[in-house]
Amino acid sequence: MDIDCVELMCMEAEEERRAFPDPVLLKDERVMERLLKSEDRYLPSHPPFQFQKDVKPYMLKIVLSWMLEVSEEQKCEDDVFPLASNYMCRVLAVMQVPRRQLQLVGAVCLFIASKLKETTPLSAEKLVMYTDYSVQLAEITEMEMVVLFRLKWDLSAITPNDFLDQILDRLKPGDLKRIKRYAQTYIALCSTEFKFASMPPSLVSSASLATALRAIETEWSAEAVFARLQSITGIEADCLRHHQEQIEAEVVQFLTFNSSDKSSPPPKSDEGPTTPTDIRDIVY
Repeated sequence: MDIDCVELMCMEAEEERRAFPDPVLLKDERVMERLLKSEDRYLPSHPPFQFQKDVKPYMLKIVLSWMLEVSEEQKCEDDVFPLASNYMCRVLAVMQVPRRQLQLVGAVCLFIASKLKETTPLSAEKLVMYTDYSVQLAEITEMEMVVLFRLKWDLSAITPNDFLDQILDRLKPGDLKRIKRYAQTYIALCSTEFKFASMPPSLVSSASLATALRAIETEWSAEAVFARLQSITGIEADCLRHHQEQIEAEVVQFLTFNSSDKSSPPPKSDEGPTTPTDIRDIVY
């Protein structure tokens, strides 16, 4: 066999297949209308902590951040973590979870989301390893059925990432790839905060895009950005501005909290990322 053919086969074996945006779906107004019409269906039925007695907000924040680290270290699709976060908040809204099982539920939500979105889903064995063996394989498979039952097997939830390509195709910004990467980072950051779980995905997506546009496309005025997003999504400009300011506050808080990391040496190449979505690289 020719050496070039062998090298090509090796490259093909290592490359992960990724879907690309379908221009037909992006141009069809019915897709955007359907997303906007259906998004409220996948919001938590109640605030997560209205139903919980043992789980506190900071505990959920820790577990969601851990889920983000795992998905980033495993190079999961960008849709996996926001979807897993949606599952987590929906489950907590309808089922009491003891604090000792919170990470187990988070691992299972990540497990299910990766099955739905990944070409090669995360294995249960790998998730057990990421929990530092605090949960067992049998517990993951048992809890998976519980989570699926609580979600009523309604797994194709609409997340903020579902709106990104739709809105960007209509906005037509200059540096599209960079703006999308920034917006995905902001969405991932919002997905670690339960207070964003009750907000419509279109609102989180639009506010994240507005934050990205203000950081990159400086020639766009704030009024022009909000007016354009309002014409696309139907969300009031004042509402967009308010939530965009909330995202900016979260970014500032995150950067302030992690500022001490800049003075520490970078991790070795074989170590996992300490900050999964590399938000500290964003100029804000």
